[in-house]
Amino acid sequence: MTKIGVAVIGTGQWGKNHARVYKELPSTELIAVCDVNADRAKAMADQYGAKPYSDSTEMLKNKDIQAVNVCTWSTILYQEASKALNAGKHVLVEKPMSTTPDQARQLVKTAEENGLHLTVGFLMRFIPGLQHIRQSVENKKIGDLVSVTAKRVSQWPERIGDVGVVKDTAIHDIDVMRFISKQDPVSVYAKMGSKRIQKFEDYAQIMLTYADGETAFIESNWLTPYKTRTLIATGTEAIMKLDYNTQELTVEEKAQTVQPRLAFQEPLKAELQHFVDCINKTTTPIVTGEDGVKALEVATAALQSSAKNMAVKLES
Repeated sequence: MTKIGVAVIGTGQWGKNHARVYKELPSTELIAVCDVNADRAKAMADQYGAKPYSDSTEMLKNKDIQAVNVCTWSTILYQEASKALNAGKHVLVEKPMSTTPDQARQLVKTAEENGLHLTVGFLMRFIPGLQHIRQSVENKKIGDLVSVTAKRVSQWPERIGDVGVVKDTAIHDIDVMRFISKQDPVSVYAKMGSKRIQKFEDYAQIMLTYADGETAFIESNWLTPYKTRTLIATGTEAIMKLDYNTQELTVEEKAQTVQPRLAFQEPLKAELQHFVDCINKTTTPIVTGEDGVKALEVATAALQSSAKNMAVKLES
């Protein structure tokens, strides 16, 4: 089996995780890591046996690199992903993908024009319990879907400095709602604000409405003293509850409550393995660039809704 040569741009905590996983996967070879902080890039390169760079333009000249993961601050994701695509590299870009939906659409266009894979870091899709919920909604084991509620709260992560809680954490649940329902909301209404971080919102409540009457509720904040990550899908025949932290899934039906035995797996490892498999097999990723665009459009509409104190309609 020929290994895929990969590189990671951004050596923060999440970038370190990407590098670690690539080092563990038998199907990849970690060629290089890049960070504007040369010392930090060298430290991570030494740890994982890769070549360090402080200039991504220079790194992208390396022909051994076939795929690049962009794990930088949110405001420069577009810049680095665009450079990698134009250099002929397949790209996995972390959420929120870019600063604006227009930038995100440009990344999709560049990838298509160059015949390259572009995927976005929505790793919730790789949790077995969430995949089980999606299947149950699709095959009607849950009955008709009525509503979905997500809660993603924790203390403020000090790594964040350029976006608020909506684009950093709530965007995961925006994508989850699309993944479960297989449809886009027609409107969004949101309330958000800042209690501790003055530059960006640190709490948000978002309500999504769909054409057939279904609703989704997302609560996200950086104010809670402990981390909670839950999802509740309510149907006419069952209620399904997923704890993302433990990956435990509970199914409440009229006659019984059960916990399906689902194998625990590291979502990031499954995500990166899938990315590499798609490159090798020339197949479409579970998360496409268009999925990233759609999620960012909804997140942007949520920010607009809160600022205007009114529901924002979304284009179909």
